[in-house]
Amino acid sequence: MIDYEAIWDKGLSEEAVKFISKEKEEPEWMLNIRLKAFQHFKNLELPKWVELEPIDYDDIVYYLKPKANRVNNWEDLPEDVRKIYQELGIPEAEAKVLAGVTAQYESNVLYEKIQNTLSKMGVIFTSLDEGLKKHPDIVKKYFATLVSIRDNKFAALNTAFWSGGVFLYVPKGVKVDRPLQAYFRIQNQSMGQFERTLIIVEDQAEVSYIEGCSAPIYSKNSLHAAVVEVFAHKNSRVRYTTVQNWSKNVYNLVTKRAIAYENAYVEWLDGNLGSKYTYKYPAIYLKERGAKAKIISIASAGKDQLIDSGGKAIHLAPDTSSTIVSKSISMGGGITRYRGWVKVAKGAYNSKIAVSCDALLLDPKSRTDTYPYIEIHEKDVQITHEATVGKIEQEQLSYLMSRGFDEDEAKTMIVLGFIEEFIKEIPLEYAIELNRLISLEMEGSVG
Repeated sequence: MIDYEAIWDKGLSEEAVKFISKEKEEPEWMLNIRLKAFQHFKNLELPKWVELEPIDYDDIVYYLKPKANRVNNWEDLPEDVRKIYQELGIPEAEAKVLAGVTAQYESNVLYEKIQNTLSKMGVIFTSLDEGLKKHPDIVKKYFATLVSIRDNKFAALNTAFWSGGVFLYVPKGVKVDRPLQAYFRIQNQSMGQFERTLIIVEDQAEVSYIEGCSAPIYSKNSLHAAVVEVFAHKNSRVRYTTVQNWSKNVYNLVTKRAIAYENAYVEWLDGNLGSKYTYKYPAIYLKERGAKAKIISIASAGKDQLIDSGGKAIHLAPDTSSTIVSKSISMGGGITRYRGWVKVAKGAYNSKIAVSCDALLLDPKSRTDTYPYIEIHEKDVQITHEATVGKIEQEQLSYLMSRGFDEDEAKTMIVLGFIEEFIKEIPLEYAIELNRLISLEMEGSVG
């Protein structure tokens, strides 16, 4: 069993905010941001299109700190924690393909390690808690500037109660040639996890960051409300990959946003499985000339699941380009939705946009919807938008079954082929796991 040394009893209050800030020995300016965000959370309403069962905020645990020190050796973790990460394959992935790992358990990061060569080059990869202590000037410069404290109700909640998360800083001209990964685990029921991620990539630097999330199944719901802010400076390249496999009692309500400066390229790969509800739309602001964005998202919803996802591209400068590709699979009565926003501001001439959203329905009980919003304020723009909804064709099944596959195997192959555009972009280890998860989800769910 895991012991905990700092637990705030269930309940939403200003005292809880102050407790967390004091526990983390934060500067006064951060406490002030938290308190202001808490006031906004209480006053903000949910968007009318957000369909959630009522959340009992007083039945959520807002801070749960395991009784364990942050370590850089897996063997030094408590045995129960170490077993969980071993089952998830994180230590093995670190040994084979990763340049660094942080692992958060409940409200705190317990493991973090980065290659010595990267540290010597000035790369910082740590929890945001540690980043605030050791690099307060950088954190203060960027924190809550892309996602303001009044942006939306759950972003405000995160800003008030954030704990853990990631602080990644890549200096000018440094190219990180292997991915860095963070893994977030909710282990207890009625838990609220509010990690905060802040990524700054300086001029001509490059990095690939991978985020994974999971939770066991309990009878009570848990809440995941994260915020991510990514800053891609001039001529930089950033790839942000998320593969989330929450249990089906998690409310996954997150705000993720990046800003791309002159000739920067930001790529967002977003995989959504599990959860009871997911509302998530990675957004990229193309701030300066020549900036480029690409968002590829997949969503797989089964019984009693609603996944509302997509992407946003905001063109604020000329000669910018964006691509949004969304793939969704609905089965067993699950509901998927594409919700996207493309905006071209006045003066952002010669912008190029391509939007594609495709949905696959595997049975008559399931549903998919598309809600694109396109806002153009400039004449010299090239934009394409296409959307398709389909089902598995009998001709495809017959062909594969004539080659020796049974019907379930054939359906699984077709579905995996449908999301190949996402699968081929992520590292092999994660692609294999994603294939396995979707195959398991389909067992007994297709009709």
